[in-house]
Amino acid sequence: MDKKYFGTDGIRGTVGEGVINPEFILKLGWAVGRVLAKGDSGKVLIGKDTRISGYMFESALEAGLAAAGIDSFLLGPMPTPAIAYLTRTFHADAGIVISASHNPYQDNGLKFFSSQGTKLSDEIELAIEAEMEKDMQCVDSAKLGKAERMGDAAGRYIEFCKSTVPSTLSLKGMTIVVDCAHGATYHIGPSVFSELGAEVIAIGIEPDGLNINEKVGSTHPAKLQRTVLKHSADLGIALDGDGDRLIMVDHKGEIVDGDELLYIIARSRLSEGCLQGAVVGTLMSNLGLEVALQRDGIDFKRAKVGDRYVMEVLTNGNWSLGGESSGHIICLDRTSTGDGIVAALQVLCAVNHSKLSLHKLKSGMRKFPQRMENVRVSGKVDIEGSEVIQQAVRAAEDELGNRGRVLLRPSGTEPLVRVMVEGEDAAQVTQLTQNLAQVVKKAFSG
Repeated sequence: MDKKYFGTDGIRGTVGEGVINPEFILKLGWAVGRVLAKGDSGKVLIGKDTRISGYMFESALEAGLAAAGIDSFLLGPMPTPAIAYLTRTFHADAGIVISASHNPYQDNGLKFFSSQGTKLSDEIELAIEAEMEKDMQCVDSAKLGKAERMGDAAGRYIEFCKSTVPSTLSLKGMTIVVDCAHGATYHIGPSVFSELGAEVIAIGIEPDGLNINEKVGSTHPAKLQRTVLKHSADLGIALDGDGDRLIMVDHKGEIVDGDELLYIIARSRLSEGCLQGAVVGTLMSNLGLEVALQRDGIDFKRAKVGDRYVMEVLTNGNWSLGGESSGHIICLDRTSTGDGIVAALQVLCAVNHSKLSLHKLKSGMRKFPQRMENVRVSGKVDIEGSEVIQQAVRAAEDELGNRGRVLLRPSGTEPLVRVMVEGEDAAQVTQLTQNLAQVVKKAFSG
């Protein structure tokens, strides 16, 4: 059975449109409860980011779970990785996060974690989908689930984040700007770094339900750059709305993206003798990351785009470190999912251990010029089956030699083909991207 509701990162939508509405959320809570119930009982944690629709979705989920006989523990605004951690430590049957991550406030969705703090298996998602097709029936009144607010969730997660670095780590003497995107980390992120000794300048910590990710956070780092320069800070940390992504800024105001952060963490792990196997990126990871890691004798593997696929490759290889250019970094030797705060702490450990600035650490990796164009297409496309496309790709690859890369990838959510070229010469990369985009347009634009 194909999945009707679940995508690669939970269930997403726009409030008031499509399947994401209170009635749907109510039934989804019931369906989740039906699948997870052990006998006539169970326990689910519910967290959310700061967008205004989270209140409505939280109530609907709570009611649906109660109708299935499942108890809910309401954590309020909490980062996505915090729900993963707390689900494990409280031995809950599942954790649910109400969030649309880096999207604007109008969007919302749901992310799910298993009792182990990992994404739900395909089997469980399919079982939930099957329940969604049934008529909703409430358990007997005596078996209804209860709801309870958990008041100390933030403090528990702050202590967990601090536990992922050596107890000897001190950030005393450092000035760090922390941008929380008016999102789920607003009451957590600054505390983690200040309790480790840093002087913290916090921005993006005044959520009003409507301003999440608005001109702040990892997708809009310009304010962070300005603030770092204004205060002559050592570095800046930008998280996204639900706290699972990270972008940093060095003391010169230059952005340090997910590829560069992954490189810094990997090099630090290698120097300390604790790097476990290969490092995993995605098809979109910059070629400069692969070249830099291989130069240092570190194996590099590529997964399909999406943290779910990075996690799959890491798990299958029994490796511990992977991530995406967007800043979704997974440190499985520290936690069970991508975590912006935990990843930032690993970078700060590298800075502390090496006695080098963030700017100096990132300079060991030279990013290759990369260009991408989105070509709108009509209907379903078969890139592999088009000889015209394949000839154009081979010609571009021959011109780049072994110091470049071509990727054509249909979008999973829009009628687009993403045309990406990397190489050492920026002008050549631009020209080849434009040429390939024209070939794709002629072949598939209808």
